[in-house]
Amino acid sequence: MDIIYMDNNATTRVAPEVLDAMLPYLKDFYGNASSMHSFGGSVGREIAAAREKVAALINADPGEIIFTSCGTESDSTAINAAIRSNPEKKHIITTRVEHPAIKNMYEYLAKNGYRVTWVPVDKEGVLDLGYLYSHLSEDTAIVSVMWANNESGVIFPINEIAEKLRNKGIVFHSDAVQAVGKLPVDVKQTGLDMLSISGHKIHAPKGIGALYVKKGTKFSPFMIGGHQEKNRRGGTENVASIIGLGRAGELANNHLEEMNSRVRAMRDRLESGLLQNIPKALLNGKKDERLPNTSNISFEYIEGEAILLMMDQLGICASSGSACTSGSLEPSHVMRAMGVPFTAAHGSIRFSLSTYNTEKEVEFVVENLPQIIDRLRKMSPFWKEGACNLQ
Repeated sequence: MDIIYMDNNATTRVAPEVLDAMLPYLKDFYGNASSMHSFGGSVGREIAAAREKVAALINADPGEIIFTSCGTESDSTAINAAIRSNPEKKHIITTRVEHPAIKNMYEYLAKNGYRVTWVPVDKEGVLDLGYLYSHLSEDTAIVSVMWANNESGVIFPINEIAEKLRNKGIVFHSDAVQAVGKLPVDVKQTGLDMLSISGHKIHAPKGIGALYVKKGTKFSPFMIGGHQEKNRRGGTENVASIIGLGRAGELANNHLEEMNSRVRAMRDRLESGLLQNIPKALLNGKKDERLPNTSNISFEYIEGEAILLMMDQLGICASSGSACTSGSLEPSHVMRAMGVPFTAAHGSIRFSLSTYNTEKEVEFVVENLPQIIDRLRKMSPFWKEGACNLQ
């Protein structure tokens, strides 16, 4: 059975070109980049080259790039750097729809002496900027706003927020894990202070990420150890993955146009086909200002997990907007924040495409998913009643 992989916001396949770039540094060139000998020095030069490639992806200077283990480490490093550099400030701001890497960190800080402002979104997932701006104060240490939401795909106005925060002495960080490689990202034009990148979202391997720190930004390291990364992140470099991330950055730059043309067209065809052929299907998120690869659709009165299981039998991979924890179903915090009706929030499915997807795959999903939804609804007492009695 062929696999139709439409879960690229969760993780991506490692590009063949990335794997080819990595293999020599897993096999032949195994020297430590910090060593004095030329064998290790040659590895250090390749790390420097990879740093330049990652910097080019977001128009940063190479010296502003810190390699990390993942997007979560980059997020935690940014937040910790901001609060450690401004210990007198006890107010922090983020949104209600952040990835758990930010959400859970802020909840932890809320239990440890920090006052958190959670900025709401409307039913289309659009950020309430007035609410954000009205809560800025001299006590605010950091504002962290994702560039684009991982579930709805909605893009946030990072440039506008950065302009508002300029010269206020407030650190501005963006989790850009979902945006980098899908949208043009220019940190010089935007002017934010820190930005997080994750390799496995752009066809690099898992276990590698990067943090952009604008030159002149106060910074306190999160990982204390050796002198690596100019004393900003201790630990022996993950050489092969760093080189893989550099190559993936090159490929992402080259594929931006395709992502915003062919991939966007496939996403639009997927959406239109499903919404036209399935009753009580709702698109979650602002239609225009979304990532070109992301579509989140709710199918009322049935569970997302059941949809995924039946799609999986056909080789279709996607993600559900609800999660089963200890026998009880919890709708996604993003769907809740957007006010998606309870009857629909549990049946939300996220499709996230990549340049590896094909029009043929899209047509297969459009042809088969309506039958799956119809079958599940015929088995659902809530569909027959026309209402969901789950509380």
